[in-house]
Amino acid sequence: MTGEAPEGFQVMGILNVTPDSFSDGGRFTDRGRAVEHGLAMEREGADIIDVGGESTRPGAEPVPEDEELARVVPVIEGLRAAGLEASISIDTSKAAVATAALEAGADLVNDVSALRADPEMAALVAERGVPCVLMHMRGEPRTMQRDPRYADVVAEVRAFLEERLAAAVAAGIAEERIWIDPGIGFGKTAEHNLTLLRELDALADLGRPIVIGTSRKSFLGRITGRDYTGLAAATVATSVLAYERGARVFRVHDVAPTRDALLVAAATVGRA
Repeated sequence: MTGEAPEGFQVMGILNVTPDSFSDGGRFTDRGRAVEHGLAMEREGADIIDVGGESTRPGAEPVPEDEELARVVPVIEGLRAAGLEASISIDTSKAAVATAALEAGADLVNDVSALRADPEMAALVAERGVPCVLMHMRGEPRTMQRDPRYADVVAEVRAFLEERLAAAVAAGIAEERIWIDPGIGFGKTAEHNLTLLRELDALADLGRPIVIGTSRKSFLGRITGRDYTGLAAATVATSVLAYERGARVFRVHDVAPTRDALLVAAATVGRA
């Protein structure tokens, strides 16, 4: 992994510059507040700041390209101008947005469509030589939670990621620059999510860093009886369990407690 932390994992801090994300929508639409929050997450130990201008919550509607550009580019430029040293990922499925973000100072592309939404995305990532995250999602954000079904969720997610990994390599993306994400909460029931976490080591033999994003997800609320404001501890628990099963990149809202817990996990179970 580019810029891998000495502890063997990376914490990816979530910076949604959207009005409608499920837990922090509207909080960081102001450029100054967004930059301030990104810097604060870096101080808390974030290795990567993940900037997104289009909500991918269940039921979310697509955002026009020009609007997404207007949301993310000034924030990325502002983070770099303010001296951010952490890596920046651009959370987008649009090649034009990824291009502008990379030019503004981003370092990697986090594509929830796994390079399927925009036919130009794979070529862009290959040409720029940047890392990318390929995520599993059933359907699209607007429809993904409408009765998702799998015969074997682990086998089907693994097969999808294996196929997308091969497609990315065939498009010229170096395999060592590809990360994979099982897409917790993206077209999956609570039981699907728990099964994937329980059997995450089934994805580890694909040989690529595994990204996990459980932060404040609704299935944790159903287990704990809390709303998203009280799910930091539940997120930490899933992150530690995922680390033990092979995950190495953790996309979270609450950076400091996640990093502390992962430091203890790394010291306890090893730093492979």
